[in-house]
Amino acid sequence: MLLSQLPDDVLYCILSYLDYKSLSRLSQVCRSIYHFVNRDAVWRNIAKEFLNTGITRNGTDIYPHIPLKERVKIAQNWYDGVCRKAIPLKWKLKLLPWLQLDGDVLFLSQAADIGAYRLRQDYGRILCRPFEIYSGHSGDVCRFVLTDAHLISSGSNGKILVHSRRKDMSMELRGPNQEVNCLDSKNGLIISGSRDEQQSSFVTGTACCENFSPLHIWDVERLECVCSLGTEFRRGAGVLDMVFESPFQLLTCGYDTFIRLWDLRLSPRKCAMEWEEPHDSALYCIQTDGNYMIASGSSYYGVVRLWDKRQAKCLQFFQLSSEMVSSPVYCLRFCSSHLFAALATTLHSLDFRHSPIPIR
Repeated sequence: MLLSQLPDDVLYCILSYLDYKSLSRLSQVCRSIYHFVNRDAVWRNIAKEFLNTGITRNGTDIYPHIPLKERVKIAQNWYDGVCRKAIPLKWKLKLLPWLQLDGDVLFLSQAADIGAYRLRQDYGRILCRPFEIYSGHSGDVCRFVLTDAHLISSGSNGKILVHSRRKDMSMELRGPNQEVNCLDSKNGLIISGSRDEQQSSFVTGTACCENFSPLHIWDVERLECVCSLGTEFRRGAGVLDMVFESPFQLLTCGYDTFIRLWDLRLSPRKCAMEWEEPHDSALYCIQTDGNYMIASGSSYYGVVRLWDKRQAKCLQFFQLSSEMVSSPVYCLRFCSSHLFAALATTLHSLDFRHSPIPIR
């Protein structure tokens, strides 16, 4: 009996023992084997072990429209740091930009406006002019988030705006009197935070003054703090960014140069894992692939680092600004093939699709 004549379940069992290089070589044997090996079901277990393939820890596939074999190939470039750098957008004034990525649209805040930029189908370039601009703030936009139907932004004057992404209309919500420097939304609920002590959230990060913990879990229904995370923070070790990986797992970063993973099911006094920025730089932003990869942006020279949670040391780093011009990475976002990083006067892109050594 030929290999191609075996039942599918037997073939899946046999192929489960092969690594990604062996699978790629096997696919060149004949046309029938090629079509079978290229199925996502064959590559799924391998993809779970690679960085940024779109398979999250709970098994969700973020990019179902991209073949898994192709994503594994690109994931090897993320791991090796193989990419092409580009600067698709520049501006003259120094700003504190913020990014959101939704499919083939990149949202970028610049001063009081948020521009929506169309990415080319191959993500090779960004169109220089936004196809839509969301405005209405009299001061700078501090943060904004996306939902399926709305763009919600907060400003330095305490104003919160809810823009419709489908109609030309917006609604103003009066926030606190001071700048709203953090914002989130889920299931129709908008939660904002500022220097005004009356604001609360599910998890808040503060400036860690007078040796108090900068991380607090709040119960919004009871309007009270449930507990504080961590102990013995250094004074001024404030939290600058946080990302929920699941309802129980939270990643944070900030001025004390650490990325920390908190598991809310365990003791709140100690984080589950932590990774230290090697050059003692504050970490302004983080993003995660929902599995093993973390990307972080540092405060000096636009340094972006890639981390593998299974390793203690940084996996790869990219210096985006020159030694003559230093800027923090204020925000970064990535998809399966590209990473976008917003600095004070430039938007940088890293394209990981191109590999000098193709899989054979």
